[in-house]
Amino acid sequence: MKLHVDQKADALYLRLHDSTIIESEEVSPGVVLDYDAQNRVVGVEILNLSQRAPQLNPRALEFVTV
Repeated sequence: MKLHVDQKADALYLRLHDSTIIESEEVSPGVVLDYDAQNRVVGVEILNLSQRAPQLNPRALEFVTV
């Protein structure tokens, strides 16, 4: 799993699996899901990140495992 925050593009991308992306779908404004050949979600892109999370500090992202 890889998380990429692009401050210049104001976007966050979470890659869940390295399989080839076959299709992408915008499921709500500014939220795009990437699918593989088995129709599994392998990536999530969130656009306009600064508007959605104005207090976000990309250098201080917290990962929690339950």
